[in-house]
Amino acid sequence: MSTSESTHGSIDHEIQDGLLIIRINRPAKRNGFTPAMMNQLSQAYTLLDDDPALRVGVVCAEGDHFTGGLDLPTFAGLMQRGERAIADGQVDPFDLGMKGYRRRVKPLVMAVKGITFTLGIELMLAADVVIAADNCRFSQLEVKRGIMATGGATLRMSQRAGAGNALLHLLTGDEFDSAEALRLNFVQKVVPAGEELNEALRIARLIAEQAPLAVIATRQSVLQCIEDGPQAAVDAFEATQQRLSNSQDAAEGVRSFIEKRHPRFSGT
Repeated sequence: MSTSESTHGSIDHEIQDGLLIIRINRPAKRNGFTPAMMNQLSQAYTLLDDDPALRVGVVCAEGDHFTGGLDLPTFAGLMQRGERAIADGQVDPFDLGMKGYRRRVKPLVMAVKGITFTLGIELMLAADVVIAADNCRFSQLEVKRGIMATGGATLRMSQRAGAGNALLHLLTGDEFDSAEALRLNFVQKVVPAGEELNEALRIARLIAEQAPLAVIATRQSVLQCIEDGPQAAVDAFEATQQRLSNSQDAAEGVRSFIEKRHPRFSGT
């Protein structure tokens, strides 16, 4: 790693059998995020959506911890000026639908471990499936720093766990463990430390085996239900199913059923 990378950190990625594996890389600073890292993470999410060969993203981290959150001294100026670390037109890793940013389309699996504070919680709440090591330490501690969580925690914690449970952790900035995160539906599975990435990759590969257009449509239907209400999602069923039914992948699904073999989906 260069001197610049060791100081400012980096977001590395590799492509593996249709998966985009994204690694947070600043372990000497508990993977604390700098503005450069935030922009690189957004670039990686944008690559995931824009490369037709990629089916699923997997986010993980180097070292013993997922992330200690924002490196506040490097972000203070941006916050005071009301500026953003992510370039316009890229995918927002928080998937909030903010003006000027794109929303992620393809599925994302996340593997978290050790310290997973503030930004780390908000990134995992924006992911689709989260695998947590049993040694995780979670804290949404912005109130202890005189600021507010603005990466989605105030929205998604209450959606997942109810207002009381959300406010318990948001207003105290306390630390909680993987068992509590599972109880609150912030993570989907807890595994022994060291196994979280392998499990995340296993699930990502299972998702990647399915028909890409159907996976994207299914994910979108769930989000539409959460954000716009059940009726909006129901109203879109017929048109979505008609579009999918006329795809090459739907035809391949029927052929593979008749021929009793695994389907070979192309995403068309």
